[in-house]
Amino acid sequence: MTNALAYKIDILVIGGGQAGLSAAYHLQRLGLVGGKGFLLLDKSPRAGGAWQFRWPSLTMKTINRLHDLPGMGFAEVLDPGQTEVRAAEAVPAYFQAYEERFHLPVYRPVTVRLVCGRGDRLRVETDHETFSARGIINCTGTWDMPQIPYYPGRELFQGRQMHTHDYKTADEFAGQRVAIVGAGISALQMLDEISRVADTIWVTRRPPEFHRGDFTPEDGRAAVALVEDRVRRGLIPGSVVSVTGIPRTPAIDAMEARGVLDRQPMFSQITPTGIRWPDGREEQVDVILWATGFRSALDHLAPLQLREDNGGIVMGGRLATQVVRDPRIHLVGYGPSASTIGANRAGAAAARELVDHLGLEPVTPQDEGQG
Repeated sequence: MTNALAYKIDILVIGGGQAGLSAAYHLQRLGLVGGKGFLLLDKSPRAGGAWQFRWPSLTMKTINRLHDLPGMGFAEVLDPGQTEVRAAEAVPAYFQAYEERFHLPVYRPVTVRLVCGRGDRLRVETDHETFSARGIINCTGTWDMPQIPYYPGRELFQGRQMHTHDYKTADEFAGQRVAIVGAGISALQMLDEISRVADTIWVTRRPPEFHRGDFTPEDGRAAVALVEDRVRRGLIPGSVVSVTGIPRTPAIDAMEARGVLDRQPMFSQITPTGIRWPDGREEQVDVILWATGFRSALDHLAPLQLREDNGGIVMGGRLATQVVRDPRIHLVGYGPSASTIGANRAGAAAARELVDHLGLEPVTPQDEGQG
């Protein structure tokens, strides 16, 4: 690539995780040719999406279920019985094999800086080239946008503050006192690990809701439907876990038996040496670990003014991936498609709808396994 103004492409897929690979696969099967018809831009140095940056203790046994990408099962890369393999190694290996199997046109590492409208095309500026696209399937997820709520005194804390995004291993907290903030699955995983080597305080805004018993496909569909309803109304999407609750696993039962599930209500202030509650009670801590989730990484789309006044985006289309304000933009991994199985289905829907909206001429779908 040489001339920054010459790269005209029909569809750009932004993000090389599960959602981006699924969308690229389906664009290819609709007959778009890689390089001119579509191109996938990925900011990461190698295949694997956000998985390659997950903490080392996160194994295939401890993650939520990873659903197969379309056309190629995970078992083709890793024996399902190898549950102790690090997710940060196994998933990238699977994604790499997937890209190679289907000869997907992935350009990395390249970071999209901003997207703006320019006539009937979209101008996409990156840290390398500038592209002109007719449509975009955005699959940037949330990993690069950790969310830390502000509490008075946060800037005065003399200890260490960090987010799930920066967590590596519990050993670095040995002998310290750690406040873990959050009621999600990641918070509980880190509480389990850190409480074995350090004194912990678990703090949440609301009591966590545990789900005991089997989580049925009907439960999953009901939860996704609630999130989908929110984004179709232009509200900020809630997480699927906030609807379904947290599975009550043997690991959580063991944590309760060890006495580490002593949940404390949310503090109101951060002091130079710890945290303080509204009733004046204080606790000294060395570390505040914010397991408070992420927000969608969509800042590069800000010039398009897709958001409503409340910060949400009105979504349409069959699976709520199409931005109503600008139908040339699809968001996969946003709202109801923010899961591995949701990303697969949404990637297929977004590819078909965008091809139809742009009036591109698809050819007969290719045979499985062919690039």
